[in-house]
Order: sequence, then C-alpha cells, then structure tokens
Amino acid sequence: MARTPAKAASNQAATIHDQKLARGNGGELHQTADDEAEVLTTAQGGPVADDQNTLKIGERGPTLIEDFHFREKIFHFDHERIPERVVHARGYGAHGYFETYESLAKYTRADIFQRAGERTPAFVRFSTVAGSKGSFDLARDVRGFAVKLYTQEGNWDIVGNNIPVFFIQDAIRFPDLVHAVKEEPDRAFPQAQSAHDNFWDFISLTPESMHMIMWIMSDRAIPRSFRFMEGFGVHTFRFVNARDESTFVKFHWKPKLGLQSVVWNEAVKINGADPDFHRRDLWDSINAGDFPEWELCVQLFDQEFADSFDFDILDPTKIIPEEIIEPMPVGRLVLDRMPDNFFAETEQVAFMTQNVPPGVDFSNDPLLQGRNFSYLDTQLKRLGSPNFTHIPINAPKCPMHHFQQDGHMAMRNPVGRANYQPNSWGMGPREHPQKGFRSFADAEAGQKVRLRAESFADHYSQARQFFISQTVTEQKHIAMALTFELSKVETPVIRERMVSHLLNIDDGLGETVAEKLGIKKLPRKADAAVEPRDDLPASDALSIVKNGPDSFKGRKVGVLVSDGCDAGLLKKLEAALKKEGATMEIVAPKVGGVEASDGSLIAAKQMIDGGPSVLYDAVALMLSPEGAEQLSKEAAARDFVADAFAHCKFIAHSEAAQPLLDKAGVEADEGVIPLGSANDIRTFLESCRKLRLWAREPKVKL
Repeated sequence: MARTPAKAASNQAATIHDQKLARGNGGELHQTADDEAEVLTTAQGGPVADDQNTLKIGERGPTLIEDFHFREKIFHFDHERIPERVVHARGYGAHGYFETYESLAKYTRADIFQRAGERTPAFVRFSTVAGSKGSFDLARDVRGFAVKLYTQEGNWDIVGNNIPVFFIQDAIRFPDLVHAVKEEPDRAFPQAQSAHDNFWDFISLTPESMHMIMWIMSDRAIPRSFRFMEGFGVHTFRFVNARDESTFVKFHWKPKLGLQSVVWNEAVKINGADPDFHRRDLWDSINAGDFPEWELCVQLFDQEFADSFDFDILDPTKIIPEEIIEPMPVGRLVLDRMPDNFFAETEQVAFMTQNVPPGVDFSNDPLLQGRNFSYLDTQLKRLGSPNFTHIPINAPKCPMHHFQQDGHMAMRNPVGRANYQPNSWGMGPREHPQKGFRSFADAEAGQKVRLRAESFADHYSQARQFFISQTVTEQKHIAMALTFELSKVETPVIRERMVSHLLNIDDGLGETVAEKLGIKKLPRKADAAVEPRDDLPASDALSIVKNGPDSFKGRKVGVLVSDGCDAGLLKKLEAALKKEGATMEIVAPKVGGVEASDGSLIAAKQMIDGGPSVLYDAVALMLSPEGAEQLSKEAAARDFVADAFAHCKFIAHSEAAQPLLDKAGVEADEGVIPLGSANDIRTFLESCRKLRLWAREPKVKL
C-alpha cells in the first residue's frame, strides 16, 4: 500500500534548522516562533508565552500553584508510564538506620536531631535515571540516592543523587530533559544511554546544563558500587529551630569506604558479564555482614553568606565548594538488612521531596518547588491509589491520626462517629500549633512573573572549576567520554554546537574533543550570558581519585587458580585479605574447582568464561606450570589478564603464571607483583589500597 504524503514526510530524516533564539534575563535560551511557525500551546490549545520558567513571585520567589501551564505539563509527564517509574525505574534498596551524633537543637527543632546516639529506621533506594527496569547497572548515568527516614515526627525523604547539581534550573523543563535523554520515540532506542542526537541536541541548546555535563561525563557516572559513591540532597533547604530562626542547609552523604569508579571500557564489559553488578554487590556485602555506611554531613550558612556568595544558593546547577563551607558530620547511615520482597518494598517505596519533619523547610529553588508539586502525582499514578501510604514500606513508624478515608485499597479508616473536624463529639485528632509543621515566615514581594533570576545566568564558571579540580587522568576520562558520546551523534551541527560550549569551559578540553571528532575548524565559543570566570580555585573535594580509600576494605580480588596451585600461598592470601576487610573469589577453568598442591579441593565461585576480571578490584594468578600453559591457550584466560592490565588494576602472580602474562601481553611494572612469600602478599595488598595504577594508563591506551 502506498504511503500518504503525510506519512512519507513523517518518516523522513529529521533536519536541523537554524532556530530563532532569544535569551532570557537569566541566560536561558528560548526557541521562539515567528508568524509562520507553529505556536506552542497547552493541551487545551492556549498559546504559551514562556516554556522555560515557572510562575513565581519575583524572579527569586516561590513557585505559584496557579501556574496552570506548568501544572498541566508536569501532570501529563508524571502519568506517561505505567507501571514502572518514568525515571529512576531501575533501582535497588536496603533497610538500615540513621544514628545521630550530637544534638542540633541550635539549628533545627527536627526531632531526629535532638538526642545524641538515637537510631532512626531508614530505607535507601539507589537507582539509575534513564533506563527501564530491565536495563543494566553500569550505564553512564546519574545515580539516584533516595533516603527515607522513619522519624518520630513522620517520614523524612531526602530524595537526592550521587551528583550535587542538576541539568536544569527550573522544573518546567524536566519533561523536556527526560524526553530528550530517553529512547527516541520514533525508533525506541537507544535504551539507558545518553549517546544520541536528541539528548545532545537538547543539551547543546541548554547552557545551564554545562556544569552537570562535566559531572556526568566524569567517572562519577560509572561508580564501582553503591557503597563507594557519595549522595547529595542537591537543593538548598532550611533548618528551622524552636525560635523559628532559619539556617540554610545542604545535605551530603559521604561513604566510609571512600570513592571509587570504573573506567568506561570496563563498564561496557561489566554490563555484558553481569548486568546486575551493583545489585549483586549490595546484596553480597550486606548478607556477608559487611554493612555499607555513610556519614551525613551538612553545609550550614545564613542569609548573609547567601547574599555574598558568588553564585545563587537557589540555583540547583551550582555547588558551594567544601573549601568555602566545610561539611559538618551530624550522623551516620548504616544499611544492614535486605528487603524480604523486592516488589513489596523496593518497587513500591514512594519518595517525595515534600516529606519533611517540623524543623526542616524548603528554599525557593525553582527545581525543588516543582518537585514538591510533582511527586504526589507520580505516586498516585504508579501505586494506583491515594492510599499508597498504607503500604508498609511507605507507612510512618510513628503514631498517625487524620480524617482521610476510603479510596482504592484503603487498609484503615477513621474509627467512630466523627470523620471531620471541627466536631462537637470530642473525637479525633486536632492540630497543634507548637508541635506541628510551621513554614519559615520569609517575606516575599514582587510581581507575578515568568522570569529566570539574573543571578542564575553564569553557566560555565563552575563547570570549569569542576574540570580543573580533576586529576590529569580524570580530565582525560571526561574528554574521552565526551568524544564517545558525541561520536554517536549523527548530526554534525549538534557536535559543533557542543564543542562551542566546551571551549567556554576549557580551551584544551574543547580542542581535544574537536580533534577527536574530526572537526577541522573550531567553532567560535558559544555566546555566554555572563562572561565565564577563570579565577575559581580548584577544589580537591570534587575529584574521585583524591578522595579514594586508605585501605582495600570492602573490595574483592579475583583469584585465578589451576590444578596444582600452591595451597599454602593461597591460604596466606585469603587470610591477609580477610584481615584487610577484603574478600577473594576463586575463578577456575571449571566451576567445580581445582585440586591444590596438597590434594585439597579448592571450590570455585566462577568459571573463567563467566568470571572476567572486570568483576574484581584486583586479580591474582595462582597457577601451576601445567595450568599456566593450558590457560595461556584459552582466550577467556588471556582476556582475564589483559583486561586487568588494561584497566590499570594490580596483578599478583605466582612464578609459574608467567607464560599466561606473556601471552596476554602484560609488561612488567610496579603493579604486576610476583608472589612467593608473605612479604610479597603484604606488598600486593599495600599496592591495592591505591585501587588503580593510573601511571599505566598512557601505555595501554584504552
């Protein structure tokens, strides 16, 4: 059957047009229509004047509930998918507790911070953002880090990420961001990847995203484990004390085991070998009694600091460097129990930024204001009823009393005659002006406007600060990530547009990416609403390598063994790893294991074809001469060694393993350590505390 002209046109390749662009007062770009172009409207057909900013009181005021366009846009977006989450669909969670260090009554009346040593039940869900439930764990992506604290004054949800900034400054742009990063609608791919035209088209037209792009193109977006990544509340909140005095606060979760990520080549191979790598790691560590732990730290500051800081504290694309305000530890989070049932708990848990206890309040961050408005819609759509708080994982663990009743799946209703208040029966709960939640009485004034504050307009300076704060190795990884992602973009104009932004961040970065993409003539730097600054100092807190662990605790060594391996040396290695707080996993030619030199059977966890070295933090080769000779003929064994070397891991080996090293193309360096004695094992473990031998990377040229 012949296509109609309309259908034929719809199947033609998209064409990049020069768009009419106008810059708002906050530096945001607006694609505006002329008299010949289609005019953006609401679903009711009403023309839209501004699709970039929510309606606020003044340029820095709170978002207004009367903003029908934002309400319609976010309402429709929240209901796009059933039953899985639109974003953060692939998640994994665990139970635990939060333990308060000292009273913070000076800053907040939140009950959770009143008594030192008190433990509060917690549930934490980690997730990727862009992929579906069936996607893989090691996608290059933001990681959700959502914490539900079951306090004595109700549930407190700190719904954050492993990155402290975000792509956009105003929540009205969130549907567009997610539409752009998700699979392209005409072809339904790529899945769980940002390396495609739509995403980079959106980003290249959104200068406010440049700081976030530096983070997501860094190794922060491919963490080694949930246990080895930071979490952030992203937004500026308020603490409010018993005297109704306000202190601004930002939340940081810092892992006790230090930071660690993988490299991209490794991530790709992990996704093939074990798409559940992060899930399995959390499951194994908790069930082994090696409980993950984070410290909650807060950055506290007053209005005077907010007014004097170089950037707007309401801008979610900015950070306050730790060198300016040092995060103060206020408690620890420990995960010590896996859910009894994944669906009942991890899948049905509902997080909402608006869930805060008395003593914690919101700022006018426009992204936070929009999230507060949006999340209730999301839970209603996903969980099917306004009674989602009746599901045990979402139910408060403190007494609760209200007059809400009926609805789908109601598990409880008010008891007695009165289901309303006020009533004359002396029945039911009553409000409590002193104990109840009170919003901070901040003064607001201004016109009702759709504007971006001019203080939000600097989109490049902190992006540059992040880049120069990385080690040379990390900077190289950012350039490699950008090159890879943009190499998947089929439209040259988009690639060039992105390079024009990179040149505003760092000339060397922009030039490197351009050269790798084969862009012969550098584009001019992108027009900047505010001239980028080059005087912001580097911040060591922004580097993963500079914030690694001081031990090998919590890590895993893959030990490749063969028949006839030295049983005594293997036992010494296992004992040393246990003392370090690390574990080892036996990899063998057959999953049934091998017979060691003393005749004992060494059981294997993995066979060589299913246990590649990408699954481990370091490797050891405990082979007999015959075993090494045989394994050197097997591609999987050669890859086991070659990948470990290419990924800059430390490699210990028995003398007999040399033929396999030679076949794998391994050249001796300080990270390839012969094992012959207890002293050699000690040297190996001391080296492993560095996690990687980055000095090797220029030689392997991944």
